[in-house]
Amino acid sequence: METKIVEHDFRVGGKWKYTMVMPDGSEFIGDGVYSVIVELEKIFSSANFKPMTAGVEIQALFEKNGDKTNFTFNVVHPTEEYCKQQEKMGFYNGWGSTFDRLGSFLITLTNK
Repeated sequence: METKIVEHDFRVGGKWKYTMVMPDGSEFIGDGVYSVIVELEKIFSSANFKPMTAGVEIQALFEKNGDKTNFTFNVVHPTEEYCKQQEKMGFYNGWGSTFDRLGSFLITLTNK
């Protein structure tokens, strides 16, 4: 699916919004507000992925490890029950495929 960047203000308090048109023509919308940005260390943001997920926090953590970077990604749900509901909907598959594509992209960059 093609992703359209509607808004991206990368600063604490800045908003982001992306849309993707699904195969059935419906629109998948992701939006949020950055709450923490520490260069080369971490990025936290609220996140809503409509129509499936709302009110979560996403956390991207980066740690230098020699000539590599360790990357940890957390999604914090407001309740354990909500987290379990998201897991049943395929939450891990969705994020897993996103990071698989990112890994493939990064490999193409390093092979140039």
